[in-house]
Amino acid sequence: MPRNTRINEHFSNFATHFYRELGMTKDLKKNIMYQYLMLLVIAATAGHQGWRTLFNNLAVDEVGINGFQVGIIQSVREIPGFLALLVVYLLLVIKEHKLSAISVLFVGVGVACTGFFPSFWGLVFTTLIMSVGFHYFETTNKSLTLQYFSLEDSPMVFAKQKSWTAVANVSMGAFIFGIAHVMSLQASFILIGAVVFALGIWAFFWKPADKNIVPQNKGMVLRKRYWLFYVLNFLSGARRQIFVVFAVFMLVEKYSYSVQDIAVLFVVNNIITYFISPFIAKGINKFGERKMLSAEYFSLIFVFLGYAFIDNAWIVAGLYIIDHIFFGFSMGINTYFQKTGDQKDIAPSMAVGFTINHISAVVIPVLGGMLWMIDRQIPFLAGAVLSVISLGFVQLIKVKKISINAD
Repeated sequence: MPRNTRINEHFSNFATHFYRELGMTKDLKKNIMYQYLMLLVIAATAGHQGWRTLFNNLAVDEVGINGFQVGIIQSVREIPGFLALLVVYLLLVIKEHKLSAISVLFVGVGVACTGFFPSFWGLVFTTLIMSVGFHYFETTNKSLTLQYFSLEDSPMVFAKQKSWTAVANVSMGAFIFGIAHVMSLQASFILIGAVVFALGIWAFFWKPADKNIVPQNKGMVLRKRYWLFYVLNFLSGARRQIFVVFAVFMLVEKYSYSVQDIAVLFVVNNIITYFISPFIAKGINKFGERKMLSAEYFSLIFVFLGYAFIDNAWIVAGLYIIDHIFFGFSMGINTYFQKTGDQKDIAPSMAVGFTINHISAVVIPVLGGMLWMIDRQIPFLAGAVLSVISLGFVQLIKVKKISINAD
């Protein structure tokens, strides 16, 4: 056998093994809905990550807001998530994949407008616009993924979305790090928002829908047998808000992290996420949702206690990375529904679940901001308590044995 042929054969075998280990197949990658969702995931993530990276420094260094005002803004940011239930009514007049593209347009508009209104009320208004787009896209993205992909493939698609999210985050972090000394914060917001808006326009004209997909129930769907799915979403939203709102804010306010420092932290964070996400999906397929979510909440008890009691900037940054990794396990809540719920209930149930996820999210930032002004430890101690409660409810997950090849 010629040497070049042997090299090509070895490379082909390696590539096949690599994609199998990542849970990906060529057919899956050629799926038009898969490509469509990946494009929108990258666009929405880039916009949101740009906003997150720049927000705290704009808010603290240029606008001069305090912890309580940050809590108010973050609560406003979660209002659209609380109103995600309205997605089920929008789907009466617009196709779900089109709504996904329109949502990304709103992300771009909101991020760009942040650069024009650098004030407390300006941040409130532009944050609301950005958040409408981001939360409605998150709702439709979860729904479309569960509708269009099998029980085995959906965790892998969620994982691949996480990986591409990491790529977008790293790229955005590197971009912000590179322009920090040559472009103002306001101009950075405008540029990032304009690019996201353009990607949303492009995606709007795609046609990824499959007429053979099970039609979804229209309007609100609330079922008693989905109660555990609702409870897990509520607790996940409460825990997530403490992480999102106060972890980075603590690094900026207490440890004086600069915008470049935050960008570097996000880059390191997401490089790790890129490689570990496929293995989280494989873990869900192999061990099941109950074991994987148990591992998440058990570990987060100690992460939040570390936030509260460890007084070292480097260790706290490490805890932030660990926290973000375990956040990836939350895809198990949605795959749990896919395995136990009715196929026709996916779209309305994802909207209901997302709304429930954000009930606590509207309250916790403001309440946490008030408690932060008393003692920085209190929000993180609350996070540890919520992790304990979540760990208890996760033990109630029961999924029938499904034949899935996780090797």
